Amino acid sequence: MSEGEVFHEKQRLELCAIHALNNVLQERVFTKETADDICKRLAQQCVVNPHRSVLGTGNYDVNVIMAALQSRELAAVWWDKRRTVQSLCMSKVHGFILNVPSRMSLGIVSLPLRRRHWLAVRQVNGPVLQPGLQTEEPSMYWGEAELR
Repeated sequence: MSEGEVFHEKQRLELCAIHALNNVLQERVFTKETADDICKRLAQQCVVNPHRSVLGTGNYDVNVIMAALQSRELAAVWWDKRRTVQSLCMSKVHGFILNVPSRMSLGIVSLPLRRRHWLAVRQVNGPVLQPGLQTEEPSMYWGEAELR
């Protein structure tokens, strides 16, 4: 990746947790295989793994994300939404991995079901913040106030 370039993995299948991890780290570190290995380590005795989709198609939970970050000697700090965002010490934040509600759809038809979706927000090259969403290109925020 060249200087000033933003790394961005586009969402595919149910792998948003992997894409969020890679987008916040700004490099392709994790794959479906590495996430599946983490799932196996977290639930060695389970026939049906509770940390991913029953079908094994992804949809990883927060335990997989936290274990993945720990494997890179990073720590995740759980943020309770009842706390004010003004209390964040932004200079100590490497990035954010958020779990947000997402509508389900079949093609262009929106279903009345909601799921959870992981996305990343990371400061890249100064004041620009980039969320890893399902888009081809990352969206940009131009400052801490807009992020908060």
